[in-house]
Amino acid sequence: MNFSSSKLVRLLEHVAPGGSEASRQDSAERLSQWVGVFDAVKLHALHQSLKTLGQTPGHEAPSAGRTAQTRSLSLRQQFDQVRATLLSSITAPHVAADLAASPRAPRLASFQKEAAAAMAAPQPVVDFALHRQRYLDQQRKMELMIGPLRAHAQQTLSAASSALRQLAALDAMWQQMLEVREQKLLANLPAMLKQRFEQLRKTNADAASPASWVESFEAELQEVLLAELDTRLQPVLGLIEAYEASPQEG
Repeated sequence: MNFSSSKLVRLLEHVAPGGSEASRQDSAERLSQWVGVFDAVKLHALHQSLKTLGQTPGHEAPSAGRTAQTRSLSLRQQFDQVRATLLSSITAPHVAADLAASPRAPRLASFQKEAAAAMAAPQPVVDFALHRQRYLDQQRKMELMIGPLRAHAQQTLSAASSALRQLAALDAMWQQMLEVREQKLLANLPAMLKQRFEQLRKTNADAASPASWVESFEAELQEVLLAELDTRLQPVLGLIEAYEASPQEG
C-alpha cells in the first residue's frame, strides 16, 4: 500500500504538484516518521495487554430480540446520518452573502462590501479569504460530528466481544498517537488551496470574467472537502464493518 492511493492525496497532487513527493514513500516508512519512541513504547505495552483485555468482562448478555444485526444497524444508521449531514453541508449552494451572515460575521466584516455586491448581481467570489473561511467551517463541522461518532463506535465495540474490545483499544491508541499530526496536516489544506486559487487567477488574468475559473476552483475545493470527509470517516467505517462482520458474544 502507498499513501498516494488515497483519493485526498491524489487530489492534492493536482492542486499542489510540488508537495507530492512525500506521498510516494512506502506507508511503513511514512508511518515510522509519525510514531515516536514514546508512542512505540505505549503501543508495545498495549499489545502485551491485549490478551488480558480480551478476557476482561465488558458487557452484559443482550436481551431477547436485540440481535447483533439490530445493534449494528443502529450504529450504521448513525454513521449514515452523520455522513449525509456533512455531505449536504459541503455540497449546498453558497455565496459570499451566506458566509457574511454566518455566526462568525465579525471576523468577516472586511468582506461586507464584496458580499453586498454578490447579492446585487451574482458575481464569483474572487477573494480567497471567503473560500478559506468556508473550508475551515466545514472542517470544524467534521471534527464536531465525526469525533463523537468514532468514540461511540469504540464504546459499542468494547461492549460487544473480546475480539472487538481489543480492536477498539487499538483504534483508540492509534487515534491518540496520530491525531495531532493528522490535524496539523489537514490544517494545511486551505493554504494549499490558496496556491491553486492564485495559480488560476494568474493564468486567467486576461479573462473577460473570472466566472469560469472561479467556478472551476470552487468545484475543486468541494472535491477536496469530499475527499477529506471520506478520509476522516474511514476509521469509523472500519470499526463498523468489523462490528457487523464479527459474531457477538452473549
